[in-house]
Amino acid sequence: MQKSKKYLLIVFYLFIVGGSMAFLIKNQNDDRFITYIANSQKQVIQLYLKDDKNENFRSIQNLKSWLEKRGKRLIFAMNGGMYKPDGSPQGLFIEGGKILSPLDTTSGGGNFYLKPNGVFYITTNNKPVICKTADFKDNGKIKYATQSGPMLVIDGQIHAAFKGGSANLNIRNGVGILPDGRIVFAMSKNPVNFYDFAEYFKSLGCKNALYLDGLVSRTYLPEKNWEQTDGNFGVIMAVTASN
Repeated sequence: MQKSKKYLLIVFYLFIVGGSMAFLIKNQNDDRFITYIANSQKQVIQLYLKDDKNENFRSIQNLKSWLEKRGKRLIFAMNGGMYKPDGSPQGLFIEGGKILSPLDTTSGGGNFYLKPNGVFYITTNNKPVICKTADFKDNGKIKYATQSGPMLVIDGQIHAAFKGGSANLNIRNGVGILPDGRIVFAMSKNPVNFYDFAEYFKSLGCKNALYLDGLVSRTYLPEKNWEQTDGNFGVIMAVTASN
């Protein structure tokens, strides 16, 4: 009798896990978005801003060429947040454990200041986190961080300011954390409103997701035949491997 119960529990568990994975794969393959899922425990994920000449990379191609000269292969890249006219990050930017731009807790106009905005960061033990700006605390164990706004999904709920059917359409990119701790990066292939973009992250199971930028957004993902190597932006998020 005990063996039968144990067997039924195993079957039920496999059914639930299998159903969850199928649901995730189905939503991940939503053709409206180019999506990449990264594992920060197993892959090299870094945020880049300047080269060794202290000049902004600006484009994905510039970063790609720079990495190749150092024996590294670019697997994935995406612009990583908003920036000022001079190319410096808007809000918090931490690279290699160093704060290069401070947290911005002020108010203002534009998407960045549509509260709550938030921070995406990776700890020194490679754990990815997304939190509201108001909840962010630098404990000295943060390896990379970028601030942007608005938050797309907050504690499992779509940002209250977003409206379904909104005519505010634009190319958009963002980042979320999946239930298993992996990072999901996504960019819309065509203009989309905030609500639909946030809903996509929520459909993948993200409890928290952060908007990165809009019209300027670019993604490099050769495994899906998507190679946008141009651009003129600030921080770049990238996944690399050794050649």
